[in-house]
Amino acid sequence: MSIRNIRVRSVLSAPYMMELYNTILYEPIFNLLVWLYNIVPYNDIGLAIILLTIVVKLILLPLSLQAVRSQKALQELQPKMDALKKKYKDEKEKLAAETMKLYKEQKVNPLSSCLPLLIQFPFLIAVYQAFRVGLTSQKFDMLYSFVHNPEHINTMAFGFMDFAAPSIALAILAGLAQYVQTRMLMSKKQPNVKGAKDEGIMANMNKSMQYFMPFMTVLIGMSLPGGLTFYWFLTTVFTSAQQKLMFRKKDPTGVEVIPPEGMGPKGEKAEVIEPETPEEPKQIVENTDSNKEEDIKTLKH
Repeated sequence: MSIRNIRVRSVLSAPYMMELYNTILYEPIFNLLVWLYNIVPYNDIGLAIILLTIVVKLILLPLSLQAVRSQKALQELQPKMDALKKKYKDEKEKLAAETMKLYKEQKVNPLSSCLPLLIQFPFLIAVYQAFRVGLTSQKFDMLYSFVHNPEHINTMAFGFMDFAAPSIALAILAGLAQYVQTRMLMSKKQPNVKGAKDEGIMANMNKSMQYFMPFMTVLIGMSLPGGLTFYWFLTTVFTSAQQKLMFRKKDPTGVEVIPPEGMGPKGEKAEVIEPETPEEPKQIVENTDSNKEEDIKTLKH
């Protein structure tokens, strides 16, 4: 075995990776929590967690924006993907090629929604450890020299809620917030695409996830310290507000919505004019108010 391979293995060993994780994530978040606790009014741990959540969200903002955009873009492409699956149901290689072509045309990366979430996962673990140590023990030996040692953290938040103990109320709030966020990511109505299969199965799956995720959030939140559940609740609320701002405009991904035959681009009924000759294409005239006024003027003359 070469010296180079020995060095690589030593760098990737579990103790080294754990030390790297503590230095980069856990210790900074723990020190930030204690520092915020020291400076907030009345040393309220609830206020400290609110400020900590804002700081972490700002750090992860680019990754969060990328993940939400990718999720919404993939959702908007679902009808066209269904059409491809139906068209090439017996040609797996052709289906894979056409699917990648569709991703390329719409400038959508199917993996871009997963990677940012995976990167955020270590932050959640670090926050959990920081709360577990800061709220349930007296170990402050990892504090930086410029962070005052409070010797004890009062876990009563806002004067009435113990953040060191599990809280059913906070778990339910986190579940409700998760329900709102999941509902916002689901399109109310998918665009009509010729050749797309029945969307009833997809709608049922979306509906199941809409209730499954909040249920799991409540179930897990009931077993966590109240401080971590409160952080989870705040993170979900901030993410929902971020999604609301991002999706105010319709069709952000630029996916072309094809109206059914006989319908105008806005969904209104349109008059189909048959061609006088076989070569002349059909014309669709929207039944707008301006067209009606012109017809009335023509009849008067």
